[in-house]
Amino acid sequence: MGVGIRRAGEADRDLVVRLLDEAFMDDPVSGWVFPGEQQRRERHSGLMGVFAEVTFADGYVDLTEDGSAVALWIDMPAEPEDEGDEDVPAQVRAAVDPDNVRVEQIARWTAQAHPVGRAHAYLWMIGVQPERQGQGLGTALMAPVLERCDREGLPAYLEASNPRSRELYERLGFVFTGTAIDLPDGPTIWPMWREADAG
Repeated sequence: MGVGIRRAGEADRDLVVRLLDEAFMDDPVSGWVFPGEQQRRERHSGLMGVFAEVTFADGYVDLTEDGSAVALWIDMPAEPEDEGDEDVPAQVRAAVDPDNVRVEQIARWTAQAHPVGRAHAYLWMIGVQPERQGQGLGTALMAPVLERCDREGLPAYLEASNPRSRELYERLGFVFTGTAIDLPDGPTIWPMWREADAG
């Protein structure tokens, strides 16, 4: 049986944020950014809200029709736009958790690792309700965009935040770029790149 997928709109914002919050609450990287459980429960959804807002503004959000999984995509140009004097990582920290330098650090490190020079589809985040993980929903959400990438000759990029997700992405044709983001006293993030499949 196929998985129904639809493009989310602003009216779905609360659902998207809730899904991301649930899916990443126990993720190793979220645990590093918000090391205290109470702090994570209070602040984590705010960070997911920022991610959702940016994607609704600059990209697109796909949802399974049953509301159990979500994917945030942004089509990136070959060269990033000049943000002028804006310090986006600092702005995110100020909006989400001003006393938490790790919110800013993670944004800076992932931005530095992000490849430039070629246009690509960026899978910023994909989240599945914890009780539905392992049922193929993430793969189903990614399939239409990866098929478009193959048709258009467009590469794709993402960062895997745990070994399980890295294995999934490898099965879908993503390859570790060779330079990991090793969080101090924390987990590893693996930047991954997928060339379009011309076959």
